[in-house]
Order: sequence, then C-alpha cells, then structure tokens
Amino acid sequence: MWGALGMSAVAGLSTGIGSALAFFAHRTNTRLLGAALGFSGGVMIYVSFVELLPEARRALGDWQAVGCFFVGVLLSVLLDRILPAPENPHDANLVEDMAGPPPGAADQHLHRLGVLTALAIGIHNFPEGAATFFSALDGSARGVAITLAVALHNIPEGISVAVPIYYATGDKRKAFWYSLLSGLSEPVGAACAWLVLGPFLSPAVTGGVLAAVAGIMVFLSMDQLLPNAKRYEPGHLSVYGLVGGMAVMALTLLIAG
Repeated sequence: MWGALGMSAVAGLSTGIGSALAFFAHRTNTRLLGAALGFSGGVMIYVSFVELLPEARRALGDWQAVGCFFVGVLLSVLLDRILPAPENPHDANLVEDMAGPPPGAADQHLHRLGVLTALAIGIHNFPEGAATFFSALDGSARGVAITLAVALHNIPEGISVAVPIYYATGDKRKAFWYSLLSGLSEPVGAACAWLVLGPFLSPAVTGGVLAAVAGIMVFLSMDQLLPNAKRYEPGHLSVYGLVGGMAVMALTLLIAG
C-alpha cells in the first residue's frame, strides 16, 4: 500500500518539474514535448485495453467490466463539464506562450488564473491519483509504467500554474510551491480511495476499480494527450512516441509476467 501511495506522490509532484523548467528554459522543446505526450498516451491506452480491462473482465464478467469502464469515462466527462473552461488544463502550455507583464506587476487577473488553474489541475489529478494507486497496488510493473506516464502528463501542467503566478507576484518560490501543491491532490486522491474502498477490497471491487481506471486513462489520452502531442509535434515524432510507449508497456508486462 505504501509503495503504491509513493508512486501516486511521485506522479503528482512532477508538476514541480514543469514549474522548474518554466524558469530555466527560454523556449519549449516542442519536439520533445510532443514525443513525451505521445509516449504517455501510448502507455495509458495499451495498459488499459491489454491489462486492466481484461483483468476486470476476468474478475467481474464482460458486461459489468464494460459498465465500470464507461463509469470511468463518465467521471472524466463530468469533471470537464464542472470545471470552468478558461482554467481547465486541456492544452499543454509552452513557456513562450505564457509571457506576461514584467514579473511582480501584481496583475490580479494572472494571479487569479494561476490559482484557479492550480485548483482545476488539483481536481483533475484527484482521480488520476486513485488510478495510479490501484494500478500499482499489487506491486506489478504496470504501476511503474503508469506512474511514468502520469508524471510526463503532469509536467506541462506545472508550467500552466507556475508562470502566471510568477508574473503576477514576481516570486519564483511562491510560483513553484503553488505548482507543486497542485500535484499533491494525486497522493491525497490515492489515500482517499484507499480509505473508502480499502475495507471492501475483493476481486470484484478491484476489478471494477481497474475497469474505471482504464476508462479514465483512455479518455485522458484521447481528450488531452494525443491531440496535444500532434499539436506540438505535427510530424511523426509524436506517433513514434505513442508506439514507443506501447512497446515499453508491452515489454514491461511480458518481462513481469
């Protein structure tokens, strides 16, 4: 349990890597960003359809597993509908796109944008934390791969929070901590999921959770990761990243199995 919780924390706190990159990089390496987002989507899609959903079907049966899969999709859709559109982090942000007034200009709009983006990302990361946790709970190699995929996905989100806070306050430390704290909702989500579902864990409950996790990750990949990967790397590198993510996940599962 503690190992799975630690993986959720690692994935969530990678938002801090994004904020650090924002302050040290003058321009974003869009080719690398596109490949990384494609890789993350490849891992999530492959593990969802090849590992998580089949395991849920064995534990629950076909109809119940498919139903839980779409419950996960519906949860992701509802989060998108609830969160305000301007701060909802659909797009990976580039450092150069976040230019604003001189640092420390006390721009209230930018400060509000940064805080609300941090809140929106925190809400988004809550179910992702539970997904990472339950994927890693049995100690299998898939937990490590999913942790890496979610961490790569969270890095550009760190930029989304840190840069507007920095331009509004001129305080890099404050911007970094806001960004880092937005990722803390992942281990919090993992802990809450454990507290709620832990006492009732059985093969059937675990199967239902894994099917819902698969739904969340497939929706996240189709809605955010793959469109952004092609947006920032319109050539073949983003697709190579996608295939590479699938290959790494397949190799990981074969070795672990």
